[in-house]
Amino acid sequence: MNADREHIGELPNPMGIEGLEFVEYTTAKPQALGQWLEAIGFKPVARHRSREVLLYRQGEMNLVVNAHGAIADEAPAISAFGLRVRDAAAAHARAVALGAWPVPADVRPMELHIPAIHGVGTTRIYFVDRWREFSIWDVDFVPIPTVDRAPPALAGMRWFGLVQYIGADRMEDWTAFYAELFGWVALSDDQRFGILPSGRLLRSPDGLMLQLIEPPPDLAEHDNKESLQRIGFGVPDVLAAVKALRANGIEFVETDRVHAEARGALTSPVLDGVSAELVQWRP
Repeated sequence: MNADREHIGELPNPMGIEGLEFVEYTTAKPQALGQWLEAIGFKPVARHRSREVLLYRQGEMNLVVNAHGAIADEAPAISAFGLRVRDAAAAHARAVALGAWPVPADVRPMELHIPAIHGVGTTRIYFVDRWREFSIWDVDFVPIPTVDRAPPALAGMRWFGLVQYIGADRMEDWTAFYAELFGWVALSDDQRFGILPSGRLLRSPDGLMLQLIEPPPDLAEHDNKESLQRIGFGVPDVLAAVKALRANGIEFVETDRVHAEARGALTSPVLDGVSAELVQWRP
């Protein structure tokens, strides 16, 4: 995601961010969510040694499905994401010094401690510095036998970013949170991607995008729940990716306002609201 640096210049990188290591979903229905993930190209490659957690992968993307202690009636939700950083301990210490709330360690014997802070709602933001030759997945997870641990990405999919729903009049608060802690900057309104241009788009020093969306004015008093809502995948050819995903049974939102087009596409929600966005992106 480095091509856009030509437009806004090299950004300060106080956390030493080097990419997105993983996104985590929490669900009491891991098999149902896993079927959807496999339809969009992810493959299960490893199991956690001591918890009900599965690692899915495609290309360079890692996605964790965590059913450990999940509440039965709650819909699947994005519960965490992990940032690749040069020094996890230093990044965590800096975030806490700037006012972030640390997540207490809950590490069992023979497990890695991955430092984290609290994010939006009940989510967590992890700092990961073991992701090259030796990674966190090599310690806490056991490979699934006979499975390719490096499945190729479907239609060239890669991380583009995340969409975060925020409360009414919270735009400046969250913009400041990501700017002060991580060095993310707000893009101008003429720098837009995909087919859903609402809200504000933030860009990390490494190019990860975060879209902040407030509730519409008519719902502002009743809809102030804040959460990570969905993942955005960058693809070199949106329509080719849509075709490949449709062949796997994935349906897309098709209305007068939102429909699959060359700039982007939105998958129809499943499992009480799980969806993903495709965005035209050539890094």
